[in-house]
Order: sequence, then structure tokens, then C-alpha cells
Amino acid sequence: LEEGPLLASAASAASGQPVDGVQCNTNEQAGHHVHTHLAVFVNGKLRPIPADIGIVAPLPQQTADGAFDQASQCYYWLHVHAQDGVIHIESPAGHTYTLGDFFDLWGQQLNGDRVGPDQGPLVVFVNGTRFRGDPRTIVLGSHLDIQIDVGSPVVAPKSVDWSATSL
Repeated sequence: LEEGPLLASAASAASGQPVDGVQCNTNEQAGHHVHTHLAVFVNGKLRPIPADIGIVAPLPQQTADGAFDQASQCYYWLHVHAQDGVIHIESPAGHTYTLGDFFDLWGQQLNGDRVGPDQGPLVVFVNGTRFRGDPRTIVLGSHLDIQIDVGSPVVAPKSVDWSATSL
């Protein structure tokens, strides 16, 4: 799990209504199932993404690795089970979802100089390579590592060792 003050709480996240065409279903969908990691650093400090984004009425389950939340009402096709930065993309069919879709579900801003409540110059990396476009357009994909730095210093890109996970 990622440690530190959250970038923003999940309290503003969608609560069951469709957002950007992304639905909320009573069960997780398995037609298209991949995982993307998102890390946000503000002035050089990690600001974790909270669990429960995209999980309506979460029920925490304790595991050997910490809390892993399930939904008591519904799961959006983009959701986060734990405070580990992993976005689960689980939809009934293959579709292109973007980082902008995820932030819209979360109810947080994302643009060229703002990430959630924090504002300043952004440096964005995708799989360790500098991304210079609109961060909202980054397509979420299998074992993708997205890092956003707000302000300075910029943290050297970090990547997840996906082979050490069961994802």
C-alpha cells in the first residue's frame, strides 16, 4: 500500500449514475480486465490515490496485504480496491478508457496544470517516458505505469514490478 496523505478523498466519487459512458454494475465485469498504476507526487512527495474510487458503498475486507474493498452496491468499470494506486479496468467489452474518465468518476479535476486539489506545473510520465500531451487523454492499458508530478522537485519515474503481483 502507498503511504502518505491522500491526494483527495473518494467522497466526491460518483455514486452509481453513469459517468462518461462508464456504467456501475452489481458485479465486476470480466470481458475486458486490465490494470494501470497511477502515482501522483506533489512537490516531490507521494500523494496516494484512495481506495473506493468507483466502488459504491464499499465493504473493506482484510487481507495479508491490508484492506481490499468490495462493493455492496456496484462497481464502475474503472475502480480502485486498495490504496495501492492500481486502477482496475473491468468492463463487459474492450473499450478505450482514459485517465480523464477516471478523474471524472473520482469527481476531481485533471488538466494541464491541475491534479485534484493541487495546482502547478505538471510533468507526466507513461512507462517512464515523458508525456507532453493533455493528461486527460492518456489511455489506460494493461500494466501501464502513469506518474504525474505537480510542482518540484520532479521525482524520477518509478515503475511497478507487475511480475510480483497477481494482476
